[in-house]
Amino acid sequence: METSPRVKLAPSILSADFGRLGEQVAEATKAGADYIHIDVMDGHFVPSITIGASVVAAIRRWTNLLLDVHLMIEAPERQINQFADAGADIITVHIEACPHIHRVVQMVKGLGVKAGVSLNPSTPIDALKEVLPFLDLVLVMTVNPGFGGQVFIEDTLDKVARLRVELDRRSLAAELEVDGGINAEVAPRVVRAGARVLVAGSAVFHSGQAVAEALAKIRASLS
Repeated sequence: METSPRVKLAPSILSADFGRLGEQVAEATKAGADYIHIDVMDGHFVPSITIGASVVAAIRRWTNLLLDVHLMIEAPERQINQFADAGADIITVHIEACPHIHRVVQMVKGLGVKAGVSLNPSTPIDALKEVLPFLDLVLVMTVNPGFGGQVFIEDTLDKVARLRVELDRRSLAAELEVDGGINAEVAPRVVRAGARVLVAGSAVFHSGQAVAEALAKIRASLS
């Protein structure tokens, strides 16, 4: 069964097999993913170090899907040009890393790339109040960022719901994305709360199933 067209699935390559990364991206593309979610970590803003713009450029050759690049890094404005040049379609920065968030959003959009802003679990949605009208995407972290395979934080459901209400109240078109602990059990709950883009890593690439079967299981849970 197909999921509602308003709900998009964005497999996160953080949990993919990096020894065959291109192949796994191609598998997710063929399986009907909507975005490919790429987590970039610098070892400063979060403890882990992952990939840079050159890997994004390599992934670009394996898929025609939108590349949803999530920068979990300090001073992301220093790197935005590189990721745009590498083929990012959406660049999401953390509001906690950007004291001048409006300027950073303008930089992203000025490169012809969609701009997203992410909130850590403990960051209130009021932090987005002034910049919300300029965003193409809002990402609510439903785990603390930095590692894959974490358990969904239950208290973030209410946060997703309140942000959905605020977006609708202001008639804003920004997509509401969630990332962290998303699987076939959690997915219907975050969608009921108002999420419209679901990032899933371990549930797609570490499920013990083929990527297509894992994505189909999440889609079926939304029907």
